[in-house]
Amino acid sequence: MPRALLALAIGAFGIGTTEFVVMGMLPEIADGLDVSVSAVGLLISAYAIGVVVGAPTLTAVGLRFTPRQTLVALMVVFVVGNLLAALAPTYGTLAAARVLTALAHGSFFGVGAIAARRVVAPERATQAISLMVTGLTLANVVGVPAGTWVAQQTSWRLVLAAIAGIGVLTIAGLLAWLPADGGEPADLRTELAAFRSRQVWLVLSLTMVGFAATFAVYSYVTPILTDVAGFSSAGVTPVLALFGVGTTVGTLLGGRLGDRFGFGFVAVGMLGVAAVLAVFASTAGNPVAAVVLLVLFGTLGFAMGPIVQNGVIEAADVPGGGSLVSAANQGAFNVANAFGAALGALVISQGYGLTAPMWVGAALAVVGAGIAWWAGHADRRQGTAPVPERAVPATEPVAAR
Repeated sequence: MPRALLALAIGAFGIGTTEFVVMGMLPEIADGLDVSVSAVGLLISAYAIGVVVGAPTLTAVGLRFTPRQTLVALMVVFVVGNLLAALAPTYGTLAAARVLTALAHGSFFGVGAIAARRVVAPERATQAISLMVTGLTLANVVGVPAGTWVAQQTSWRLVLAAIAGIGVLTIAGLLAWLPADGGEPADLRTELAAFRSRQVWLVLSLTMVGFAATFAVYSYVTPILTDVAGFSSAGVTPVLALFGVGTTVGTLLGGRLGDRFGFGFVAVGMLGVAAVLAVFASTAGNPVAAVVLLVLFGTLGFAMGPIVQNGVIEAADVPGGGSLVSAANQGAFNVANAFGAALGALVISQGYGLTAPMWVGAALAVVGAGIAWWAGHADRRQGTAPVPERAVPATEPVAAR
């Protein structure tokens, strides 16, 4: 694996940890700032707003710089945001620091996906993106549980300061391993012109609808496990860890299969998600079945992410670029998060029970499969997909790997 991908994965790990660890530190933050747990919960929404705003804005600003310069600058924002959060004297200061931190999130993954593609051969583009995204999935397996435990034993401020340290480590890795000539500054007008492509909007629609299936269920996984499957509150943690392992395996699997099968794999995978959720809804009262199906659900759901991310960059057909479209897809993932969670909340509030979000997720996955088939069919009609440019020569020095 090129060392540049390791630096990107470390950054993804830090971003994933800072995004989700707040959920595990709600009581500690509430006590420390003398506010309610529900008020601290709003920090999650504030972070999501920061991601949606920052993804297109900072990516557009960064087009005038090389990918390495942009990624380093984004990590500086990330480090400053986490340090301010760790030192925040009031709730308002913490909320502002969380929004600042989130601004770097979407743009880092958007520009990072472009950078990842450039340090490997064209036929391994999806696999390169999957290796970067693995850092995000490992955050849920290692970073979030570890951060929650440290917050309970010592201080939530120490956790956020440590995450800032991960950002510093990422900056060092990017400067040492990501080639300085791995891409040139891009033109904003050219990047914006990519949004005229019907294929780009087709892939963005796939992200917003198809991946809403994942969030329709995962947003309510804890009450599903406790109230339906019968797990204790303590028993939920190891189950979620297994889910995290499944998402990591799925991300790596999708990277390998995506370069070969593309949107065809996504279409089949979405149908697989729909089938798993239908069975899950029917057998959720069985603890063993619940664990097996939840892990399988995570594996299938996350296997498709890198493929779609690579697909939207290829659909943009911007020689050596595509950062803005790539970042827009990160925003689309957050739309899917909000959309899926809202639909899940709707059916629960209407009295259909905690298994109802699974049927909602299954329906969304079926629609996603149709969009994925359409996207793949459109690709075939247009001929072979654009080949990503390789800014680093095949004979690049070992130090760059």
